[in-house]
Amino acid sequence: MTSKQAHSRDEALRLIAAADTGSLDLNYENGWQDVAELDGLGARRGIRVTYRSHEHIAVHSHDALVAGLTRPKTTFRRRNLYCRFDLGSVADRELVALETRAMRQGDYILAGHLLASLDDVWGDAATPPAAARSIPPKG
Repeated sequence: MTSKQAHSRDEALRLIAAADTGSLDLNYENGWQDVAELDGLGARRGIRVTYRSHEHIAVHSHDALVAGLTRPKTTFRRRNLYCRFDLGSVADRELVALETRAMRQGDYILAGHLLASLDDVWGDAATPPAAARSIPPKG
């Protein structure tokens, strides 16, 4: 079965009632308040309900970082952006501008070696983010 995301409690209840998914990811700020109750409702229908407040994203190039920070943010979650390329190759002024843009969105730019677990990958422009590829979220 597929994995789906709910962006509100009402949407989560609708998706659980439809019972056409194996897992449901609560992608709204107050989801932490609803996860226990909704997981109980989902379990009766064979649906695992999860909530995450942040995402770990591997960023493979400078261009991917710029593109990812330019796209509209489709989640409330804090994104930890682990740069798998040499941040030293980015001009100081540009790096400050990228960090400022990330912080305004509630995100952080981090060195790639700090990456412990992975939720998504930002590669080249031809590779859409996981949300567009419907990759199941990590629990």
